[in-house]
Amino acid sequence: MAVDYNAEPLLRVEKLKQYFKNGSYVVKAVDDVSFEIYPGETYGLVGESGSGKTTIGRGIIRLYDPTGGRVLFRDMDISGKLDRYTNWELRTKMQMIFQDPMASLNPRKKIGDIIGEGLDIHHSYSSQEERREKINAILAKVGLAKEHYDRYPYQFSGGQRQRVGIARALIMNPDLIIADECISALDVSIQAQVVNLMKDIQEETGCAYLFIAHDLSMVKYISDRIGVLHLGRLLETGTTEEIFSNPLHPYTISLLSAIPSPNPRAERSRSAVSYDYATSGLDYNRGELHHVGGKHYVYGTDEEVAGWLAKEN
Repeated sequence: MAVDYNAEPLLRVEKLKQYFKNGSYVVKAVDDVSFEIYPGETYGLVGESGSGKTTIGRGIIRLYDPTGGRVLFRDMDISGKLDRYTNWELRTKMQMIFQDPMASLNPRKKIGDIIGEGLDIHHSYSSQEERREKINAILAKVGLAKEHYDRYPYQFSGGQRQRVGIARALIMNPDLIIADECISALDVSIQAQVVNLMKDIQEETGCAYLFIAHDLSMVKYISDRIGVLHLGRLLETGTTEEIFSNPLHPYTISLLSAIPSPNPRAERSRSAVSYDYATSGLDYNRGELHHVGGKHYVYGTDEEVAGWLAKEN
């Protein structure tokens, strides 16, 4: 679906910080990250393991209390103390699909009760018959049968369990779904099925996604815009076309160069560009996001960004 970038953003993340104290040492897992997600948009967040992707997702949905910065969801500040109405809006209109489809499902509960837990908490039905109808409708939407209602998670394959996770996120009809590496534990063929299912659901419901993943090819396929994260900093963000056709930051260039080519001849001649922050000469603490055209932003000092742009021209 076409995204209206003239509309008000559904989600604004402003200078988000997420620090964890380990004895006398403080781990800056996320440091001054800012981005926006618009209604109906898929924003892909990529980066190596430990870069802070999952921490951002958990901080936004308040599984963690942010150390600093602001998170605005539907123009409501959800980063501080939540009043009753704001908490209700957050818990119903923002949902999360977790990475491990087995660990995130209660093995002692039946699928119908796992999916319907949100309905139970928020009293979103008037009778048990209505509750069952809503759950069966969501099961059908994600490609499962109503006979699955009374089964347990261990009776499903990995792809089916992830569909249960998607159904649990959809049951409250959310405006934003945070998909935290929801395909990384699945076989490649099942990954395609799940991603296509998510795209179909987005077309039908108009929900937005924060799509966190390692697989750059899959992120390219599903995302409208992409943010590149490294060491807790958002180094580059822009439309999918801008990031893939005109990457500016050395780390982004390194990530894209590592994508294998399905063409054997091209793969033999492909050479990955190495990037080591310790020897790169860059200091993330001195930089800031620079607007370099369209909705494309790159992180660095004035001199660094000017040099990268000069190379492109």
